[in-house]
Amino acid sequence: MKTILSIQSHVAYGYVGNRAAVFPLQLQGHDVITINTVQFSNHTGYGQWTGQIFDPAHIEDLLKGIEARGAFKTIDAVLSGYLGDANLGNVVLDTVAKIRAINPNLIYCCDPVMGDTGRGFFVRDTIPPFFRDRAVPSASIATPNQFELNALTGVEIKTRDDALRACRTLHDRGTKIVVVTSLETAETESGTIQMLTSHTDGRKWIVTTPRLPLDPTPNGAGDLTAALYLGHTLNGATPDKALSLTASGVFDVFRATRDAGTRELALIPSQDRIKKPSKIFKAKKL
Repeated sequence: MKTILSIQSHVAYGYVGNRAAVFPLQLQGHDVITINTVQFSNHTGYGQWTGQIFDPAHIEDLLKGIEARGAFKTIDAVLSGYLGDANLGNVVLDTVAKIRAINPNLIYCCDPVMGDTGRGFFVRDTIPPFFRDRAVPSASIATPNQFELNALTGVEIKTRDDALRACRTLHDRGTKIVVVTSLETAETESGTIQMLTSHTDGRKWIVTTPRLPLDPTPNGAGDLTAALYLGHTLNGATPDKALSLTASGVFDVFRATRDAGTRELALIPSQDRIKKPSKIFKAKKL
């Protein structure tokens, strides 16, 4: 069992942010210390919601309380997702630095939540440069979707080589492992969707799964993906194995979501498949 500090959004209804990440991590056998950056009634994709974004000082105060309990000594990984404010991002990076001073082997998994293809950016203007210049270079693992990878690097991704070139840009800035989600390039076959993992040592893999007809696509898929990849990595999976298990688990959750006819991720009905996917989609070495 590993201990993970997860700093993300929270909703009372539905599954995004910590609600999409904590349960899958626990199913993988990990303990999770949870910090919620916002508390909303539901995710913003519905167009209407209630709740509030927490002030960075509030988050910092919570982290100080956790540190005072000696918990920083037990943390193996930090997972961050939607932040809402660059000042909050500074609190996250300060915390990562404190824990790394205690545990140099700490894994920091950064999901640079900024936007998506078709939707564009849905964060404040200060967030993209924060992720580009500070958070992602500090990350052991970064999990951008295709739109976010373009925003982080300036590389327009039309082909697989474009995606790999963008990953290399992040490696050159300091990121050890890049996981690209929701990847569609000229080489992606119709009716499929891909994930790609690139390691700073030059190893790289791609995995392809069927694209299920989900309309709208459930929010929280990126949060789930980052959590699964981190969880498998902490359990000792190599980057290619972690990619394969993650894509397979996400596919099972998507299929259960489709069968349930809901726009919220069907995490509870999929819990057995999160632990053991029904079919393993193997990652191909590039």
